[in-house]
Amino acid sequence: MKRLLSTLTAVLSFGSLAAVVSSAHADVYELRTYTTNEGKLDNLNKRFRDHTVKLFKKHGIESVGYWVPVDEPKSKNTLIYVIKHKGRDAAAASWKAFVADPEWRKVARESQVDGQILAKRPESVYMETTDYSPTWKNSKADDDDVFELRIYKAAEGKLGKLDARFRDHTIKLFLRHGMKSVAYWHPTDEPASADTLIYIIKHDSRDASKDSWKAFIADPDWKKAARESGVGRLAKPPKSVYMKSTDYSAIR
Repeated sequence: MKRLLSTLTAVLSFGSLAAVVSSAHADVYELRTYTTNEGKLDNLNKRFRDHTVKLFKKHGIESVGYWVPVDEPKSKNTLIYVIKHKGRDAAAASWKAFVADPEWRKVARESQVDGQILAKRPESVYMETTDYSPTWKNSKADDDDVFELRIYKAAEGKLGKLDARFRDHTIKLFLRHGMKSVAYWHPTDEPASADTLIYIIKHDSRDASKDSWKAFIADPDWKKAARESGVGRLAKPPKSVYMKSTDYSAIR
């Protein structure tokens, strides 16, 4: 019996360790938000367009998408982007190499000769894709296209039910009403990992988004799914940011 217990303990310990190692090396995404000083957003976009994206690639960081919010005041001072790493360990190593790169240091120094670009430290959220996140493929881009970043905080213990509702119903209903799903993520770090869903959808225009949401909310199939899902009320109202893709964004 003691030998059996020892074996089970070893197996469980190894399983826990393997999960930690797997987490450290599995693909992770990073949602980053930059806020610039007044009049410096164009400088920041130029730096990303001409230098940063290329240097990210050099250091193993994959650029997924870059957006600027549509509405003021964030339309004048904010850049939101998503990048991909081959794991948390890889992310740490890539950022360390990027910051130490002489080319980056030169670019950073020369791009700020007329003043500091960023008003504060960047915000960063590490994320993993949900099992229902689609594979995005760019279609024909239009100047009216807008993306919407939405962040949901589920009530305690309800994130699994929220995921099930999106997996089984919401995404199909979004598409029915003209909303295209780009990606769905959960934050990797506590406490947000236990209750938060982050996703991006695409609309044909800002006006189209209003019509789509109105039709979605009125859809009898949505009302039925919402009623039967067991999700209940969210812990907080959803956060929503409408965005335009930059001219250097991979996702358009």
